[in-house]
Amino acid sequence: MAIALDNLRVGRVYEFRNMGEVRKLEIIARLSGVNFKVKDLDTTEVYTMDELLRWGKGPDYELDECIETGRGIVPKRF
Repeated sequence: MAIALDNLRVGRVYEFRNMGEVRKLEIIARLSGVNFKVKDLDTTEVYTMDELLRWGKGPDYELDECIETGRGIVPKRF
């Protein structure tokens, strides 16, 4: 089941689907409201959630926590 942006947690990994793209994102920091600093785990690029959603949400928009890798269950230790 997809989750809302305000339910994201820092240090967790999420699978993001929008407009045909599938990305695995790690939440690095909460900037404000529902804007987050995220790291794309496939490309190691860092950007904000607003940049991902700037051009709109597609009909396939979905955001789910990744628990199969185990990285989504326990917050990252610093």
